[in-house]
Amino acid sequence: MGQRIGLLGGSFNPAHGGHRAISLFAIRALKLDAVWWLVSPGNPLKPKAGMAPLGARLASAQRQARRSRIVPTAIEAELGTRYTLDTMRALRRRYPKAQFVWLMGSDNLAQFHRWRRWREIAHTMPIAVIARPGYEGAALASPAGAWLGRYRRSPASLNTRAGWSAPALIYLRFDPDPRSATALRAADPEWARRPQFNWVGHARRDPLTHHPVDPDLA
Repeated sequence: MGQRIGLLGGSFNPAHGGHRAISLFAIRALKLDAVWWLVSPGNPLKPKAGMAPLGARLASAQRQARRSRIVPTAIEAELGTRYTLDTMRALRRRYPKAQFVWLMGSDNLAQFHRWRRWREIAHTMPIAVIARPGYEGAALASPAGAWLGRYRRSPASLNTRAGWSAPALIYLRFDPDPRSATALRAADPEWARRPQFNWVGHARRDPLTHHPVDPDLA
């Protein structure tokens, strides 16, 4: 089998220690070679107001990913994909030897049935859900949680080639991490303007593709 890669999508507005903690936990629990942070150029389920430029969000992700097997990337902007299913399919075409598992918090599973073509997403690659305090009951009782429940597997299932078939739901229990991007933005609304995150006028390259990233793209 090829490399075992976890995919964690999100706005990362900004990235924070909570993202890092759950990613490192997933690497250990699922024996992954790496976790790719898919820094989205635009989340259809989130408002644009208050969204920092892509360059600033990618820079914050790079700072949080230092000295780890986490690889932040803005590859969705390069692929031209906006929805999760399109991104998954494009990544599988570009990296055919990789074994991908989609990572999400239980808060996302609770509203997964609102995602565009969510059943097709579930049929594309295994999904590992990382428990988030206060959402577990709603997540498992949600339409998507109930449907995926019949495909529930243990983390050890990924140790065999057959275990990477989909649909598959792997539930991971993780110690609560109270950090959130919402709280960070509230504490520092101008975070994206700080020199370490402001890419305006500077050419930067994507850590995964090594292609230039437009610093002004929202």
